[in-house]
Amino acid sequence: MTGFQNTDEQFIIRRMVEGDKQAFRYFFDKYYKDLCNFVNIYLKDEMAAEEVVQDIFVYFWENKHKIQIQTSVKAYLFGASKFKSLNVLRSQKNHASWFEPLTHNEQFVEEIKMDQISSAEEFRSILNDAIMQLPEKCREIFLLSKKEELSNKEIAAKLGVSVKTVENQMTIALRKLRSCLEPHRDKIFVLFLIELFH
Repeated sequence: MTGFQNTDEQFIIRRMVEGDKQAFRYFFDKYYKDLCNFVNIYLKDEMAAEEVVQDIFVYFWENKHKIQIQTSVKAYLFGASKFKSLNVLRSQKNHASWFEPLTHNEQFVEEIKMDQISSAEEFRSILNDAIMQLPEKCREIFLLSKKEELSNKEIAAKLGVSVKTVENQMTIALRKLRSCLEPHRDKIFVLFLIELFH
């Protein structure tokens, strides 16, 4: 991350890059509500606006080491939110939903009512079940990446496959998991915050 004009912000973002969860929380608390209001101007749908902003913050934390910020965190977050909002609108105009609805996948995904999820343990169970539904090779590559934190190159060497194969399998895994977990996205985001700020 480079190009900060505010020295206080530069210090906070440096702390976040080093893994300081409270530094991330500073930006979350400061900008979340305003970003939701901003995105809602484009989407005119409060729930969809929150989904966009939640995705932005998850990406912001998980990619903190490689995100390039030219002016300020505020400018980055608002810019990213605008870009994603326009993509959502573009997808809607093309008659393609932003996320494939669960009702279109009832033969593949067992619906779990939101009010049945009452704890982080249940969340993890849902996530683990979704991972176990992945094809064997796809699941193996996903777990090596996320649990053992191996790079794509390291996974390719370990399994004797090409880096491109690893990338393709990761794309498949993430798409399938996102489809399975979509009905629970709001509560999963809450879990993300709970685990981050505990």
